[in-house]
Amino acid sequence: MVNIMVILMIWLYRGLVGLSILLIMIWTSGVITTLITRFFNPLKKLSKEEKVIYLTFDDGMNTHFTPKLLDLLKKENIQASFFMLTSTINGNEDILHRMKNEGHIIGLHGYHHDNQILQLPHMLIRDTKKSLKLFEKQGITVHHSRAPWGHLSLVGYILNKVYNMKPIFWNVIVQDWKKDTTPEILIEKLMRKVQGTAVICMHDGRGKNDAPLKTIKALETCIPKWKEEGYRFETVEKIN
Repeated sequence: MVNIMVILMIWLYRGLVGLSILLIMIWTSGVITTLITRFFNPLKKLSKEEKVIYLTFDDGMNTHFTPKLLDLLKKENIQASFFMLTSTINGNEDILHRMKNEGHIIGLHGYHHDNQILQLPHMLIRDTKKSLKLFEKQGITVHHSRAPWGHLSLVGYILNKVYNMKPIFWNVIVQDWKKDTTPEILIEKLMRKVQGTAVICMHDGRGKNDAPLKTIKALETCIPKWKEEGYRFETVEKIN
């Protein structure tokens, strides 16, 4: 009996060690993939002379904020790129189809806002398949993706290849999700950071203290100023 217990304990120990090593390998591969994709980020090579702005929005859809943002973009005759959480599709189908009909690009940001580096491979594969089926059900084919926090794991990289999705990063971010930000702070950051070609990462969902509303108010000021400075606005499929 003692011998059996010893064998079981050794087996369990080896199993836990093996599992730990596997998890460390998954985490390490995700960190390495993220660092490599950040280092070779093609957006670093975008023209500093050409005045082009790509407005991109993550973490939607939001029943309250996303329609307000769409109203502003329609008023300014601008098409943007939305990287959405597909868990928000049910109940917001009308917003999704409005995006599509008004010429905006729709991309994948995940099912929930899970960090790919910390996700087990089978969970990321499951969520990606589920997300693409939800889009397909709405008649939408997705060609672009953005991993939450920009943390692209090796499995995420492979899934992008398998499903023909181009990962899109950014070269301007203004922390518009923070609870203590204000429209004035965002305006200052946006006007200072946008130089030449800019892929701006902002948010129409999540965030604290109505953060997306502050983003919208900031854009109400920034967009006319950018137009006066000669900027034009494009969607991410134009990025080479």
